[in-house]
Amino acid sequence: MSVLFPDCVLLIFCKAPQPGQVKTRLQPALTAEQAMAAHMVLTRFTLDRAFRQALCDVRLYCAPDTEHDFFQQCAADYPLTLHLQSGAGLGERMHAAFVEALRDYRHAVLIGCDCPSLTGADLQQAFEVLSHGADLVLGPAEDGGYVLIGMNQPQPGLFANMPWGSDAVMAETRLRSTAAGLKLHQLPKQWDVDTVEDWRRFQTPCR
Repeated sequence: MSVLFPDCVLLIFCKAPQPGQVKTRLQPALTAEQAMAAHMVLTRFTLDRAFRQALCDVRLYCAPDTEHDFFQQCAADYPLTLHLQSGAGLGERMHAAFVEALRDYRHAVLIGCDCPSLTGADLQQAFEVLSHGADLVLGPAEDGGYVLIGMNQPQPGLFANMPWGSDAVMAETRLRSTAAGLKLHQLPKQWDVDTVEDWRRFQTPCR
């Protein structure tokens, strides 16, 4: 398949859909099964957007393993490859994915599967700025985190001892990138689905 950015790769992090293990903050407004279904809908939505244009190769990074039927079905339905998330915590797993991907590609961008506001144009912009001299690209989230991070070389300092899940993640990442002398490009602010209000926002026709 011919792609627009052959030296780039998109990494998508995803948990296996298991009741009570995904989108738990949507409960109790949703049941555990409904929250799981929401997670699957959001993942499919993310994959649809990732492949709307032939931008680059795509790797789905799975947890706790790649064997779940949902992951296998995704691999059958989309031209992606399945990879295992490895590491003790989120920061370790993200860093490990970048290390692995940047052995094979010059540029890598990582996203989750719960940011429906992130568009194909945003992904294209991220790859373009990395290809034209930026060391780091970030997509800030309304809640103080980020929904996208991309780089050309592994940056372990951006992942170690980060206050994941707090509203300080984006600010701390910016501070660390400045201290490391990285050339940072910031995309427009996005929103992701963490709460039942976010889920309802996703379901509105104007998304």
